[in-house]
Amino acid sequence: MIGEKVQEIVGKITGTRVLAGDGGGVKVETSFQGAGKLVGVDTIELGTYESTMTPSGHLHGDGHGTSMSPTGDMASWKGSEVGKPTGKGMGASYRYAVYFQTTSPKWSRLNGVVVVGEWEIDENGNTKGQGWEWK
Repeated sequence: MIGEKVQEIVGKITGTRVLAGDGGGVKVETSFQGAGKLVGVDTIELGTYESTMTPSGHLHGDGHGTSMSPTGDMASWKGSEVGKPTGKGMGASYRYAVYFQTTSPKWSRLNGVVVVGEWEIDENGNTKGQGWEWK
């Protein structure tokens, strides 16, 4: 069951790199930095994901990152995504599932929970995402 919204991030693409993919294809590695809220706590988030275009025109990817609060709380995350280019520059729309690991009491409720969400990138590399607990 989808539960409470636990994540809201607004950010910017900070780098891209083209990598060799399977079968002669390519992967695109994308890094971002953003700020927002994680379980109501201010956070800075850094992440990187690799996406591959499928023959159907969809993007499949995997990523990892970290969330940090101004008071030193840290959480790491790993996840997967599926999306589609919007046709506008580097724009894309993704749906994702991530899991967090943390020792922070503020974010401990995320341990053992899947967070599902949506991630949007506009043609200028601006990002916006939000995620909900999946219990």
